[in-house]
Amino acid sequence: MEAAPRSQIAEHYARGTLIADIRDGLAALGKTESTVTAEDLSPVDEFHIGGRAATGELAGQLALTTGDRVLDIGCGLGGPARQIAERYGCQVTGIDLTRDYVEAGAVLSSWLHLEDRVWLQQGDALALPFADGSFAAAYMLHVGMNIADKTALFSEAARVLRAGARFGVFDVMRTGAGELSHPLPWASAADANAIATPEQYRDALSAAGFEVLSERERRDVALDHFARQRAQAATGQPVLGIQTLMGARRPQMVRNMVESISAGQIAPVEIIARRW
Repeated sequence: MEAAPRSQIAEHYARGTLIADIRDGLAALGKTESTVTAEDLSPVDEFHIGGRAATGELAGQLALTTGDRVLDIGCGLGGPARQIAERYGCQVTGIDLTRDYVEAGAVLSSWLHLEDRVWLQQGDALALPFADGSFAAAYMLHVGMNIADKTALFSEAARVLRAGARFGVFDVMRTGAGELSHPLPWASAADANAIATPEQYRDALSAAGFEVLSERERRDVALDHFARQRAQAATGQPVLGIQTLMGARRPQMVRNMVESISAGQIAPVEIIARRW
């Protein structure tokens, strides 16, 4: 498929009132920016299926050590970057196409006193503004569904990684036949949806200079994640979450995604690879 214009992707995620909306949500929880914790923010800044737990499982397979420079491709608000910086003592750099996310994420890092270990900047995953071999590890969470040219994406990741570095991918992938309903959380219409199969990911990783170490479908994680969200919603509208990022579009997007996962058409898949 043809790649959606980069401006179209950025516009899909743009939301200029994020910090104000997050402050309002925290106030409803009885929290302020001086008392907030990473756990309080995780419903909104871990913007992927499985949330904070899925990030932790992926990071645990990247062979991280204290002081490593780590790259978060498509960092969003930086929740995973902050979790990894805090847990492993790493220096994490995040890059994202959406300026609203990067600017809001920098504020959240300052609230959690992690601004000296987490740096977020606006930029394009297909043209990473970093020197060759800059990072000891890299990862991306729910990013590839917006980028059609997976080989170009993974070639850039390989370029900025050291030899032997690990690269973690956690994307929603095509796992069965059938037309998908839109909008979805990552694509308002079919022409912006660059979802691909695990085989296509493996082929692109290999072409870019990676060896695939492991792969696992996480459909069970997704269904459990959504069941817990439904149970929480039944007790009252959550004050922080994907609705903070996606606004009024959220219910239909999530409904379409859950139906497609339940039908076996798509599923989150985790791949761990190593740069040659």
